[in-house]
Amino acid sequence: MPLRELLGLMGDEVMDAYEESFLLFSQDLPSQDLGFVDAKATTLELTVAGKDMTIRQSPTLLSSNRAEGTTGAVIWRVTPLFAEWISLPTNVLFRQEVLTQDSIVLELGCGISGIIALILAPKIGRYIATDQDYVLKLLTKNLAENTNTSAQSSAKPARQSSSHAGRSKSQANQLSDTNRAIETMALDWELDSLLALPDILKLSSRHTSGMIDAVIACDCIYNEALIDPFVRTCAELCRLRNAALSSKLTVCIVAQQLRSPTVFESWLLAFNTAFRVWRVPDELLSEEFKENSGFVLHMGLLRETVTRE
Repeated sequence: MPLRELLGLMGDEVMDAYEESFLLFSQDLPSQDLGFVDAKATTLELTVAGKDMTIRQSPTLLSSNRAEGTTGAVIWRVTPLFAEWISLPTNVLFRQEVLTQDSIVLELGCGISGIIALILAPKIGRYIATDQDYVLKLLTKNLAENTNTSAQSSAKPARQSSSHAGRSKSQANQLSDTNRAIETMALDWELDSLLALPDILKLSSRHTSGMIDAVIACDCIYNEALIDPFVRTCAELCRLRNAALSSKLTVCIVAQQLRSPTVFESWLLAFNTAFRVWRVPDELLSEEFKENSGFVLHMGLLRETVTRE
């Protein structure tokens, strides 16, 4: 990865979480709700990056009292915005060859829609969409109904409480017409171990070395209790490439709606401990992510690896 060129485009590194929070929340932010596209609709007709989609979601599950969480049951507004941004011909990740037609991307907390996977998978070698088990059935259905891309499931990591590295199969859907793959995998940041993930990544890696080029997370930071597991998972995923002694680095891209300064600061303090962090500047963004939009994109490079280039 031409790291110097990429970082030169990113501008100043984020060094102080409190200053970054102050700068962002001092903007003229629009009045917004929690950030759902439509929390009451069971079906949404969307056009994202020129692609028409019919997305099924579950308002009933969203409003349930499921202890492990329900937020993945509907579409959050930041997701189609991020998909539009990453699909741009001028997108910096493709322009600087962070992402290429052979890349592997893993998304954390993808939710039921699969929107980013549907837009990005045709441009890369492999896309792995991950979330908790309860999301996968509707996610697989949405992928199947909106693409000709091959969608399959990977084996899931072992639970941390397990005494062995056994793996169980998650739900699978096989589609045809292209050798590009969207894979789904159950991944719980609090409970799952990533020890088995290197073997899982090599199972169907026909076009790449099996290492992750980018980790994507959209609106995953809304609960302070999940911040440490989220950051730990991001770091462990980025360390996989370091463990393989690769000359490339894994980029972590975090998109979010600006809601709570307290939660944002807590996330950035934790994230900045493991990662060097840059806010993606306006000149590299689509209009929907620029200053005063109420949304923000940050890029992280694992501290222990960024000095290698």
